[in-house]
Amino acid sequence: MSSLAHATEHDRPIDRWFASYSGDHRNGTNQLIHVFAVPAILWSVIALLWCIPVPGTWFKPGMWAAMAMFAAMLFYYRASRKLGLGMLVQFAVFTLLTNWIAASFGLNALLWLAIGVFVVAWIAQFIGHKIEGKKPSFLTDLTYLLIGPAWVLSKLYRKLGWSY
Repeated sequence: MSSLAHATEHDRPIDRWFASYSGDHRNGTNQLIHVFAVPAILWSVIALLWCIPVPGTWFKPGMWAAMAMFAAMLFYYRASRKLGLGMLVQFAVFTLLTNWIAASFGLNALLWLAIGVFVVAWIAQFIGHKIEGKKPSFLTDLTYLLIGPAWVLSKLYRKLGWSY
């Protein structure tokens, strides 16, 4: 058989990333922790970036977060259009949530909430990896910090019967 006949879904870079990431996340408890903690960390990073002051008069709070989300969106869209669009929806929801919190309670409250969520979610992640018995993937390659959110989204896609 030709090598083309042996082609698998793991031929795409995103599938290779997911296969490697999944190897460090086989324990069901660790996976469940990741389903909640990874999006919480992603939101908290967006919220923390939202709170960074911006120079000039036309810059608005959230500009750094918007630029980071745009860059991440390009990464995800390039890896998989369907995952990229899903991450765009997630970023839009996180933007609306973050803007509402900032407008309703102020940037200081947003900052402290984001710090709290960040710390608690990372503690949960490390507990999950202690249970798993494996170190977090990002300790071998920082790209896994971007892969985690897409991996969680891909789990949702598979549960819904959607391809990515």
